[in-house]
Amino acid sequence: MKSVAALITLASTAAAFAPAEVARSSVSVNAFANGMVGGEGPEPIPFSPSLTSVNFDPVGFAERSPEWLPWFREAELKHGRAAMLATVGMVVPEFMRIPGEQFSFEAIPNVINAHDALPDSMIQIIGWISFLEACPFPALANMNEYDRRPGDFSFDPLGFYPTTEEKQNEMQLMELKNGRLAMIAIGGMVTGASITGHGFPYL
Repeated sequence: MKSVAALITLASTAAAFAPAEVARSSVSVNAFANGMVGGEGPEPIPFSPSLTSVNFDPVGFAERSPEWLPWFREAELKHGRAAMLATVGMVVPEFMRIPGEQFSFEAIPNVINAHDALPDSMIQIIGWISFLEACPFPALANMNEYDRRPGDFSFDPLGFYPTTEEKQNEMQLMELKNGRLAMIAIGGMVTGASITGHGFPYL
């Protein structure tokens, strides 16, 4: 089950790396957030004007800075993808570990303690993350030229990305919502683990 859950989480990111040659849908720039997916709702949001998440933008970023919308979406996707991987990386080691005495349950009973217990490993992780962070710089440099969708790195080796526009939008929305949920989830997981000192489910 754990392997299946991890694969489902990783597969949900496939929309992010959709082939660049897929044609961009023709949407009026007057549409909410230039027609990007994510404003469909209809999750309830108490105290909001519409009481739902439809076109939810209480601070007005979409109206005040439309030229920055691709950057906002790129940042949201990047944080969402990192959070989805982080939730898997936080939960899976609670049940299985990679070989090595320093990684064992006896050496590190709680995953939250790995940060301080494995400084050499943390240096390697930071190094690899920095490398991966630098890889998309050329693509980001062309963001305002609108020659690519935000978050699109033309990476889809398993062919998850659909060919029809309707299914593409569905997968993009799936990734976006899973990423938003994961960002909230990893914050709650780390906070719970830090306060309680307990492992999964961090209560």
